[in-house]
Order: sequence, then structure tokens, then C-alpha cells
Amino acid sequence: MARKVKSDSIKLDDVVIQTDKGQEYSVGEIKHSNRIVKSATPKQDVSWYIKWISSFFVLSAVMMRSATGDSPEVIANLRLADQILSLIGCAGWTVVGFLWKDRALIVLNAIIVFALLTGLMRHLFI
Repeated sequence: MARKVKSDSIKLDDVVIQTDKGQEYSVGEIKHSNRIVKSATPKQDVSWYIKWISSFFVLSAVMMRSATGDSPEVIANLRLADQILSLIGCAGWTVVGFLWKDRALIVLNAIIVFALLTGLMRHLFI
């Protein structure tokens, strides 16, 4: 038999929860703690996967940007790889912004995607 208890009920404060690592916390301690960090972003949904894949692309782009080349051809190829990887990563973060309804992520990454597309088109067609 289950019974419903409001989340702000004092009755819950004494309930003890054990973590996977064996640590025990009372519900009251979790609700009122400054040392227990709770993530504000969703976990294991589609936005979680897009977020981490996009972060990988952005980090890869930064690696390309910081790499050095011996010849102008190598440098041009690194720059092209940087632009493409950055574009994919920022496009993914734009999608995450829409999924989270986060205007700052949408605006920032949409502007970056536009700038990268403009530079990529100029690089490929001019």
C-alpha cells in the first residue's frame, strides 16, 4: 500500500537514503545541504547525448585550432577541420538550447553557427 506525502512535508526529513557508494543521507539533509551538489541538467535523455557529443566536437575543433602545420596546405586543412568540427558542435548545442528552452544557448550558438557557415562557404566557394 502506497501513500502520498507532499515533498515539503517534515515527515520526509527523517527518511534515510543510501547511495550506491554506501553513504547515507537523510532527505532533510539533501534538501537543505549546500555541500551536496545536484545537477540541474537532465541525465540520460536525448539532450544529454547531444550535449556530450557536441562538446566532443567543440573540443576536437579547439585541438585542430591549436595544432601547427609545416606548410600552408596543412594549415588550410587544419583550419577547415576546425570550422567543420566547430559547426557540428555548435549546431548540436543549438539543438540542446531548443530542447532546454534556454535562450542564451540558442542565441549564442545560432550566431556562431551562422558565422561558421559564412566562413565555410567563403572558404569552399571563393
